[in-house]
Amino acid sequence: MNSPLYYEDFEPGMTFETPGRTVTEADIVNFAGVSGDFYSLHTDEEYAAKTMFGGRIAHGLLVVSIVTGLWFRLGVFEGTLLALYGIDRLRFIKPVRPGDTIRARITVVEKREKEKGGLVTLRNEVYNQRGELVAVFDAKVLVAYRGKSGG
Repeated sequence: MNSPLYYEDFEPGMTFETPGRTVTEADIVNFAGVSGDFYSLHTDEEYAAKTMFGGRIAHGLLVVSIVTGLWFRLGVFEGTLLALYGIDRLRFIKPVRPGDTIRARITVVEKREKEKGGLVTLRNEVYNQRGELVAVFDAKVLVAYRGKSGG
């Protein structure tokens, strides 16, 4: 686990690799319940088997949510991440299925000072257990300045 990083510590080109996490049946069912997205592609195997995917797949936003959770397993945002500012250029490249294990390679793309904290853009490349790119997105996060509290 890494030490927490402040805005000043991030530099464009820095990379981080998250640990993996297996997407479970329970994840998909629970995400459907929390989000209200019970679309048959995610919840009905018979329906999903007849689609171009040949079976059920995880919700795209579930994949993004799991990746943001994996950020915290790195330790670099512990106590320094103030807010998720936004997500840009989100693309789902390949489906994620129940039982797939995903991990992310995160690259610092840019940083910009703001009043309450520094804005850091993180490119997230999400891979499955076979090393296939399944999703990519740029997350903008607000990170505390060293010696200053957020808010």
